[in-house]
Amino acid sequence: MPIIQKLEESKHVSGRYLVWLGEKELLRVTEAEVLSFGLYTGRELTEEEVARLSQAGQTSGAKATAARMVGAKPMSRGELTEKLRRKGCTPEDAEEAADWLEELGVLDDRAYAVMVVRHYTAKGYGLRKAQDELWRRKVPRELWAEALAQAEPSGEAIDRLIAQKLRGKTPDRQELGKVQNFLLRRGFSWDEVKEGLERYGAEDVSD
Repeated sequence: MPIIQKLEESKHVSGRYLVWLGEKELLRVTEAEVLSFGLYTGRELTEEEVARLSQAGQTSGAKATAARMVGAKPMSRGELTEKLRRKGCTPEDAEEAADWLEELGVLDDRAYAVMVVRHYTAKGYGLRKAQDELWRRKVPRELWAEALAQAEPSGEAIDRLIAQKLRGKTPDRQELGKVQNFLLRRGFSWDEVKEGLERYGAEDVSD
């Protein structure tokens, strides 16, 4: 049966332990596995125990990595599971880690969606830009409408941007076109842009 040749705490990852079963066979586990499996140097393990220990260590490792990721930067469940898979976690472990964080209330797609929308609209972007970000950040589509409905009204942002661009001038058609395109690129709808330019007093707003 395999024997634990050495059990040591990792020097690079906090909370990780290295279980050496031989010169080349290494298992990475957390303190939870050390305690639950009763691990110590010289302990014999059955092949079944090695398999269970390996799986438990992978799952715990995925949870620890997920917690560090979400703690460093808010993200959606979809973003998190994708990043975990890129780091070598199995799809099953990635999903279990996400489930765990959701149960703790740390991972919340609904709250994250509202945060994304408010962030971009507060920076002077339109709802289309906010919607694009929800898609890019893998927020479930069924949460979009609720989040977008909580966005700040676009009128003030458009008026502020137009004022910054035109500085009180009466624009000619070329300048007007540049402002229109600028606002459209920021994710505002054509109707919003047209209404904003009309509030500014611009004439000949093209349809």
